[in-house]
This record gives sequence, structure tokens and C-alpha cells, in this order.
Amino acid sequence: MQIPNPIVRTTAALVAATLFTTPLYAGDMPNAQEIAEAVSDHTYQGSMSAGGSGFAEYYAPDGSIRGVDYSGKWRTEDGVMCFKYGDGEDRCFEVTLDGPSMVMLKDGKIDGNGMLIKGNPQGF
Repeated sequence: MQIPNPIVRTTAALVAATLFTTPLYAGDMPNAQEIAEAVSDHTYQGSMSAGGSGFAEYYAPDGSIRGVDYSGKWRTEDGVMCFKYGDGEDRCFEVTLDGPSMVMLKDGKIDGNGMLIKGNPQGF
């Protein structure tokens, strides 16, 4: 499989390097304020565990999410970030943060990973 976009290729390499070099321990879970400070006014570029699920979305300081042709809301709890899109249920994930890297876990298993980029460079 060939990854054509150099930004996606670089992000994938950074995420892979982070996943294989950073141990994930429950004690490393950030509190709600640490998560909010890390994601607020940042764009998350990454993917979920399902193949072909690459995405980017902007987390505004007011708790809104903006992506390509969709919007939603985000909120944090200690060790957890929750997302609500449309009329759907909240989807919550445990998160770990390591610099610009954010990994989302469901039932203790990695379900998504990506990089936090300051601001809204894609203009969502």
C-alpha cells in the first residue's frame, strides 16, 4: 500500500515510532485539565483502528469539533476524552499524551492514535 501524501506519511511514521517506543501505563493517564489544555485549539490528525479511517478534526476552545463536512462536541474527564457527533451517543476513550502524540484506548487496547497540531491549519 502506498501512502501518497507526505504529511500523512510523516504522521504515520511519527505515530508508529511513538507506539513502539512509549509504554502505556494506567498511571500515566492525564487528568481532565491536562487533556483539555493539550487538545484545545489543536487539530488532531490520525486514525482509528478500523482500516482506512484516517481523519483530521479541529478541537476548538469552546468544546466544538470541526472536520470535513461534520461537527460535534468534545469534553474531558480524568484520563478520558469524550466525543459527540450529531444525535449520536457520547463516545469516550481513555487517552495518553506524549508531547504532540495522543493515543486513544478502549477497554485498555489502542483504538486510535495521532498527532496534535497547534491551531486549525486546515481551516475547518
